Amino acid sequence: MKITNSIDMGKLILATRKKAKLTQAELAAASGIGERFIRELEKGKPSCQLEKALLVMQMLGIKLDAQLPPSDEQ
Repeated sequence: MKITNSIDMGKLILATRKKAKLTQAELAAASGIGERFIRELEKGKPSCQLEKALLVMQMLGIKLDAQLPPSDEQ
C-alpha cells in the first residue's frame, strides 16, 4: 500500500486493527498509548506524534519500507 499522507496511514492502521479484531481501547492498552491518540491517528490527524504512531504500527505488525529517490550519478 502506498502511503502519501496521514489519512492513508490512518486508514491502514484502522484496517489492520480491525483485521486483528482489536478495539481502539485494546490497541491503546497494548501500546501504552491513550485511546484518544488511537482515534486521532486512525482519522489521519496530521499532527500526531511520529514515535507513538510508529509504536502503534509495530504493535499491529505493520512494517514500513522507504525508497530513496534515484541518484543523479547513475
